[in-house]
Amino acid sequence: MKSAAHLDFGEKAIISDIDSTHPSSKRIIEHGFTPGQVIELRSKSTFNDPIAVSVRGTVIAIRKSEADCIKLK
Repeated sequence: MKSAAHLDFGEKAIISDIDSTHPSSKRIIEHGFTPGQVIELRSKSTFNDPIAVSVRGTVIAIRKSEADCIKLK
């Protein structure tokens, strides 16, 4: 299953699940990353960490390790 950490520039996907065993899962959910929402990769930093993603009309920067817990359809 693909995670948000592996999105390409401008690629959109639908969130299918959040890995609740990940230490940052609660914080990810609190920022609006919930199943059924559309997520889009907006940009990456120079060394590809962190990444900026758009969800619910807001651009949020997250670490790639945190993006790994966001599972996509």
